[in-house]
Amino acid sequence: MFRTPLNLFRTLAIAEAVSWTLLIGGLILRAAADLPVAVTIGGGIHGFVFLAYGATAVLVALNQRWGVGPTALAVVSAVIPYATVPTEIRLHRTGRLRGAWRLDETDDPRDRRPIDRLLRFFLRRPWVLAAALVVAVAVVFVVLLIVGPPGGKG
Repeated sequence: MFRTPLNLFRTLAIAEAVSWTLLIGGLILRAAADLPVAVTIGGGIHGFVFLAYGATAVLVALNQRWGVGPTALAVVSAVIPYATVPTEIRLHRTGRLRGAWRLDETDDPRDRRPIDRLLRFFLRRPWVLAAALVVAVAVVFVVLLIVGPPGGKG
C-alpha cells in the first residue's frame, strides 16, 4: 500500500485533513447540542492522526533528504486546519515526494551516516517500522492525554 514515500505522505495528509473535520464537527456539536463527548472523540482521533502525520513527515523527510525548510513546512502544516493537503500538493509538484524508499546504500557519502543506516534498517522491515511508529505515537499520545490540553482542563 505504501510502496512509495508519496503514497504514505499523501494518505496521512488526507487523514489529517479528515481528522480536522472530526474535531471541528465535535466542537460544533458541543456548542450546538451540548455534546462534550463529541470533542473528546473527534479530538482524540485528531490528536492521534496529528502525531502520526508528524512522524510520517519526519520519516519521509529523512528518506527524501529534505532540508529544514520543507521538513518544517510539512510538520507545521498539521497545525493549520486542512493545510496538509495543499502542502502535499506543493511538495509533490516540486518533486520532493518523487522516488522510492532508499533501501540500499549508494556511493553517496550521506548513506554512511548513522541516521541513514538506521532508516534503511527500518525501511527493509516495514512491519517493524510500522510497529515502532505506532508505539511511539501511542506513547506520546498517552503522555499528552495525561498532561492535559493547553491551558488546563478548566
